[in-house]
Amino acid sequence: MTTVYDVPPDKLTKSVGEKLKKNKAISMPKWSMDVKKGASKELPPVDKDWWWVRCASVLRQIYINGPVGVSRLCTYYGSRVRRGAKRERFRAASGKIIREALSQLEQAEYVTKTKKGRKISPKGQSFLNDAAHELKVAQEQIKDVVEETAGVTNGE
Repeated sequence: MTTVYDVPPDKLTKSVGEKLKKNKAISMPKWSMDVKKGASKELPPVDKDWWWVRCASVLRQIYINGPVGVSRLCTYYGSRVRRGAKRERFRAASGKIIREALSQLEQAEYVTKTKKGRKISPKGQSFLNDAAHELKVAQEQIKDVVEETAGVTNGE
């Protein structure tokens, strides 16, 4: 059984983001193209699909660290703020983005609310595991093709 732990996180979040984009319950809010991801950022996101990638990343973090709250996720996505001549300081990410993403993931029934925070639902767990399995199968196919072409070029 392939799980989230068996595949690279960056590739998983991109593939899950593509699947979330097709889901009607998860949509990019109107304000999301004009907002920064946190106090440490200078510009809004450049990637057009950043909302779905962030939702996929939040879903993965809940799967791995579950039950978590908004504050802990803000700390995870935060980074250092450049303050000119002064030393850099850590600042948390935008809570509005994370709250909205969690709200949409709850509407899609991938996440449930508990007393201690948000927790992955069985539907969300199977969704992520299926995506991880598809990604692992695709990686193995690419690996096989690369090995075959390497054998042909070496004269075997």
